[in-house]
Parts: sequence; structure tokens; C-alpha cells
Amino acid sequence: MKRLKWPSWLPIDPYILLLLGTVGLAALLPARGTGAEVASGASTAAIAFLFFLYGARLSTREAMDGVRHWRLHLTVLACTFLVFPLLGLAARGLEPVFFDHSLYTGLLFLTLVPSTVQSSIAFTSMARGNVPAAICAGSFSSLVGIVLTPLLAAALLGGSGGGFSADSLVEIVLQLLVPFLAGQLLRRWIGGFVARHKKVLGLVDRGSILLVVYTAFSEGMVHGVWQRVSPLRLGALLAVEAVLLAVMLALTWYGSKALGFGREDRIAIQFAGSKKSLASGLPMASVLFGAQASLAVLPLMLFHQMQLMVCAVIAKRRARDPGAREPSLTPDPAGASRISVGTGRRSG
Repeated sequence: MKRLKWPSWLPIDPYILLLLGTVGLAALLPARGTGAEVASGASTAAIAFLFFLYGARLSTREAMDGVRHWRLHLTVLACTFLVFPLLGLAARGLEPVFFDHSLYTGLLFLTLVPSTVQSSIAFTSMARGNVPAAICAGSFSSLVGIVLTPLLAAALLGGSGGGFSADSLVEIVLQLLVPFLAGQLLRRWIGGFVARHKKVLGLVDRGSILLVVYTAFSEGMVHGVWQRVSPLRLGALLAVEAVLLAVMLALTWYGSKALGFGREDRIAIQFAGSKKSLASGLPMASVLFGAQASLAVLPLMLFHQMQLMVCAVIAKRRARDPGAREPSLTPDPAGASRISVGTGRRSG
């Protein structure tokens, strides 16, 4: 029996259809009550399992190479916490015409939150980029954002905000670092098995993103944030966010080339430096905005869906670039890293 294949003549990527279908499902059947708790728990478990698998596949030498790639991490942090906020401040002039003050506040807030972790890694892996660097860059951004995002919000939004949250730090450690370290510890026994079943990791990559999309969009539907904005304002907000995303995607891709990074590093910088984390932004918004948090995170929720769909297309195309190769995360008996980091040369 022949395996069914997606027709090559169709212009729409099948994964985009899955994302759109997930959004439609959340709009028609949003998770409520116990269902919302189950969906949130499943999303958390999928992300934790994703990091466990990456820990099992990633050699210790490659992980250390990723940590030592300081130029890449500084570039991602600069894009996330410097370039993004500057663009958000520049958009203030559009406030009277394109959106009201509440929506602009939400737009500015989205430029302050840290980068994503799981989707940055997933798209970097799909595009055959530097996955160890993406893991470290996303993790560093999340940890720095715990302190820096509330401070930037207090300075730029004029609110006192809640500062450092020990609970948020514990949550990040439990959800990301602990599974990754567990995978590293068990890599000696299960690393070969995981490497031979790369399709499983691919399913977790894509499945975790779909779960995050469904959970986030369901929450917006349940709280009725979509009905509080007129279609005209919503369309204007989407247009501004599309320009913001396009500018950041271009800056991270061509800017990293100008800085001398190789292809695999540029992929990691583009996906880690151009995206914003809904998982980190929602709890921070609840502290900073209180009862107005639902409307304040509307721009972030829309941007989150947009970045996933656009980056899914880009990742597929990057994987077909001339010279693209499979990320080197297979167990290496010699302990040598096959991923070029920190050299400034074009890799692959």
C-alpha cells in the first residue's frame, strides 16, 4: 500500500493547514474548565518531553559548545530586549489612527517579553540550523526575561509591575531544564534509540506547537478578548504586527550575515530573535495589568499565531536551501561536535 503524499502542486504547506485547523477548532470548541486544565497540562507535558528528547540526543560536548557561543546569544538578547522595544516605541505615532491606547499598550508589551523556547528549537531543527545554540539562546532569553521584562514594562509603560518571581523561575526550571538534564543523564542508555527514531522527535516538535496554539487561542475565546475589539481596529493591529514581524525576520537574517555568522547560526538567530513567548508573556501580564490583562495580551496572542505560521513556512524553505544538512545531534563516540559554532564561517 503506497504512502499518501501531499500534492506538490498545492501552494499551501500542510503544516499551515494544521495550524489553521487548530485555530478553527479552538474557536468552535475552546477548552473550558477541566478541559482547559487538561489542554494546558498536555501542552506542558509535550514541551517537557521535547526537552527530554533533545537532552537525550544532544552530546555534552555540543551543549557546551552552545553555551560558549556568546556572540550568538548576545545577538539574540539584543534583538529581543533592545531592537524589539525600540520598534514598539516607534509605533507610538500610529496610536491615534491604527489603534487606541489599550491596544498600543499591549503592542508595546509584546515587544518586551522574552523569546520563545520550544518553537524556536522546533523551527531551527526543521530548518536544519544550529539546534544547541537555539536551545541555549531561548533558555537564556527566558531566564533574563524573568527580571528584565517587568523592569522594562515598569519603565516604558509607567506601571509599578511585579518584579522577580521565584515561582516563575521554578516553573522554567521544572519545565525546561530538569527534563533536558534528565535526558542528558539517560543519554548513555537511550541516546542511540532516540537518534534512530528521529520521526518521533519531529512529531513532538510539531505537536507541541499545535497544543500551545490550541491552549492559547482557547483562553482568548473563553475570556472574550476577541469581541472587545472592532474588526477595523483588529485588522489595523494585524497589519502593524505583520510589518513588525517582517522587519525582525529581515533584521535577524541579514543582520546576522553582516556580523559574520554561518548559515546554521543565522537560522538559530532568526528563529530565536524574531519571536515572542506567549507562555512567558501571559503570567507576566496578569501581574502587570491585573483585570486588564486579557485585552493587554491580545496583540501578543495574535503575534504568536502569526509568527508560528510564518516561521513554519520559512523553516520548510530553509530546509531545502542548497548546502542544508541534517542537524548533527546523533551520539558521537569520539565526543566531537559536528556543529560549527563561534567560527564565523559559513557552515553546511
